[in-house]
Amino acid sequence: MIDLPNIPTNKIAIKLKPAAETLVKKGHPWVFENSISKQNKEGKSGDLAIIFDNRKNKFIACGFYDPNSPIRIKILQANKPVTINAEWFAKKVNEAYEKRIPLLETDTNSYRLIYGENDNLPSLVADVYDNVLVVKLYASYWFYHLKDILSELIKVSKAETTVLRLSRNVQKDKNEFGFTDGQILDGELNKEVIVFKEHSVNFSANVIHGHKTGYFLDHRNNRKRVGELSNGKTVLDVFSYAGGFSVHALVGGAKEVTSLDISAPALEIAKNNAKLNTFSGTHNVIVGDAFEELQNLANAKKKFDIVVIDPPSFAKSATEVDRALASYKKLTQLGLKLVQKKGILVLASCSSRVTSEVFFNLVEETLHRNNANYTILDKTLHDTDHPIGFKEGAYLKCVYVRID
Repeated sequence: MIDLPNIPTNKIAIKLKPAAETLVKKGHPWVFENSISKQNKEGKSGDLAIIFDNRKNKFIACGFYDPNSPIRIKILQANKPVTINAEWFAKKVNEAYEKRIPLLETDTNSYRLIYGENDNLPSLVADVYDNVLVVKLYASYWFYHLKDILSELIKVSKAETTVLRLSRNVQKDKNEFGFTDGQILDGELNKEVIVFKEHSVNFSANVIHGHKTGYFLDHRNNRKRVGELSNGKTVLDVFSYAGGFSVHALVGGAKEVTSLDISAPALEIAKNNAKLNTFSGTHNVIVGDAFEELQNLANAKKKFDIVVIDPPSFAKSATEVDRALASYKKLTQLGLKLVQKKGILVLASCSSRVTSEVFFNLVEETLHRNNANYTILDKTLHDTDHPIGFKEGAYLKCVYVRID
C-alpha cells in the first residue's frame, strides 16, 4: 500500500437551529449550512464537527465538516459519543460487509461494499470487481481520513489491487497530497478492464476510466430477473449502456436482443460483454437517441416480447423534475407501442428527486390514459448491496408490467 499522509485535523463545536437538531437526533445524516446557529471557529475540509444540543450542551452527533458543500456537515454518528478513529471505521466497514454476505453466497464477485451515508460513511463508495477494490471519493474531506479506513477496506474485500477514483467536484478541489483520479493505492493493475461475475453472467468494468467506479451494480437483481424472463423471447434494451439487461437476456436464452443507446462506444462494450458469455441468440445494436429510435421502431410496427427502458437520471436538480416526469410519461407511451400482447414492459428510474410513489403512479396513470390492459407483476427498489439508510438515499425503482 502506498504511504498515505497523516494529516492533522481539528474539532469544531457546533450548535444547530431547533428543526435541524430534531432531524439529526432522528438520524438524518445531513446538516445544511443555513441550519448552523453557532460554531466556535472556522472549519476546514476534514475537520470533525461535534454537535451539542442547545438546552443542556450535551453531545448530539459528530460528522465531517465540508466547507465546499451546502451540506456543511455529513453525520458519522448520532446520539452516542464515540471516538472517530481507525477502530471506528473498521467497525463500520465490517457492519457493511455483513449486510452483503447473502449476495456473495450467490455466483457473484462484484458488489458495493460501502454505499456512502447509507452505511454511515458519507460521500464514500467502495465497489469490488473480482479482486479489485475501487474506492470513490465524493468529498475531499476523505483525503484526511483515508489512512484510517483503507487497510480495513482492503482486508475485508480481500482485494489484491485498490484503485482511487475521484468525483468531478473533488477533482476540482485541488489537493496538495498528490491524490489523483485513477491512482493505484495498493497492489498492481495490469489491465484497466476487469472481468467479473454477477449471478453467473460475465461482465467487464474499466476501473480507471469507466463511469462511476466502472459499472452500475445497482440494477443487478433486475438484470437477473429479465434474464430469467427472456428464454425464447425477443428483447429490446433501451438506454442499454454496457448491455447489462441485454447480456442477461442473451444468456437467459433470448432468441433476439436489440441494445439501443446514443453512445457507440458503450454499445461496443455491450457487444464485448456479450462475448464473455455463451449464448445462441442474435445481438443487434442501434446507435441513436432513444426517443427518436423508439418512435422509428413504432412507426415500423416493430414489436418485442420484452421491452426494458432504463434511462439515466433525468432530474439532477429540483428544477428538472417536471421535465423528467414528462420524459418518463413519453417513454412509457413509446414502450407500450412496442410490446407484444402478453409481453412485458420494464420501466425504471434512477432520479432520486422522483420518488418511487410518484414514478409508479405516473406509469400507471399513463397506461390508463392509453387504454392499456395490463397487470403489474412487480415493483422493485435497490439491490441488497445498496441499502437505503435515509429517505434521500433511495433513488432506484423499477416496475414490471404485463400487457394483457
